[in-house]
Amino acid sequence: MRVLVVNAGSSSLKCQLIETDGKVSLMKCLAEKVGKDDAYMSISFAPDFQKSTYSVSGLSVPECLKRLLDILVDDPESPISGLGQIDAIGNRIVAGGEYFSKAALIDEAAREKLDLCEDLAPLHNPPADACIDMMRSIMPDTPQVAVFDTAFHTTMPPKAYVYPLPMEYYEKYKIRRYGAHGTSHRYAAQQAANLLGRPLRDLGLITCHLGNGGSITAVNHGKSIDTSMGFTPLEGLMMGTRSGSIDPAILTYIMRREGISFDEMDSVLNRESGILGVSGVSADMRDVLDAVKAGNEQAELAIDMYVYRIQKTIGGYYAAMTRTDAVVMTAGIGENSAELRERIFDGLAHMGMILDKKRNDVTGEIGVNRIISIDDSPIKICVVTTDEEMRIARETSDLVSQMM
Repeated sequence: MRVLVVNAGSSSLKCQLIETDGKVSLMKCLAEKVGKDDAYMSISFAPDFQKSTYSVSGLSVPECLKRLLDILVDDPESPISGLGQIDAIGNRIVAGGEYFSKAALIDEAAREKLDLCEDLAPLHNPPADACIDMMRSIMPDTPQVAVFDTAFHTTMPPKAYVYPLPMEYYEKYKIRRYGAHGTSHRYAAQQAANLLGRPLRDLGLITCHLGNGGSITAVNHGKSIDTSMGFTPLEGLMMGTRSGSIDPAILTYIMRREGISFDEMDSVLNRESGILGVSGVSADMRDVLDAVKAGNEQAELAIDMYVYRIQKTIGGYYAAMTRTDAVVMTAGIGENSAELRERIFDGLAHMGMILDKKRNDVTGEIGVNRIISIDDSPIKICVVTTDEEMRIARETSDLVSQMM
């Protein structure tokens, strides 16, 4: 089955066209900085995956997806010549609330429930829903599936997902911890089990999805038992533009002092805080690390805070687990930044997570799943290249096949 995987973000779009029978990617697409003047989209086709880059200045995320569809049909290098050759569409959805505990076919009822989840992931769910609607208008007869980041975390016990608020708020509004990045955490856990040569059901793992957004999950015997993101993806780690966890009284204090609205405060927390807010440089960790090398003290503080919060969360989950066999690093920062991995594990060696600095060097190793701890480290450290798109394609194919 040929599945077009659509992974829409607030300012990005990742897509792959995947042949699920052979687990082969036929096309890869990445649009970044969407909404800015320098927005671009790179597209590449199998087998060589030579990138062609297009300007998408002035386009929204759904409009970038429409541009991709046009190129897929018109480009002579494309693996398809018409949209009818796409069998199904798999959509990554960050938040499914309590409405969705597994992947779902998008019919009218499901689409209505997706609207109810938008407030749970205000940066990601709305553009994803807009892409679904655009695809429904262009390809109405092609089945679409929603695959949820929150689904993996539905195994959390109440002690992990219930907040210490009056229970009426959970009962009335379903305010609870939902988590995110579940597709990535599930995939990373399985890949780590493969690296260790042991069944996932026998392992205790701490998986760290560290990108522009970030979350850490305690995975016990293959199941999520706790995760750092909460009711929305704002809770937890310090991230690119998100504050992560802070004293909630800060919000009302600032709102009174600054005279700003709830929506304005929400924007500050989600779009102006985190690495960007502290460093004053960028939300892109590469830019901030360059600023550190140039002697920027605010950038150094941002990195120190970022690393410290990751260390505290890993330590907390170590305490929550019955056993910890490995810590798994994945996503853009987790996979590619040897410097940040070294900073993180320099502070965790006393817990038995001992990095091998030579193995940690990413030179010549980018994209390769590997163990980067010393041989006799009590807790192994793994680097896994996440492949959310392949996982989404497989779940989409399985669900659509059941309809046939």
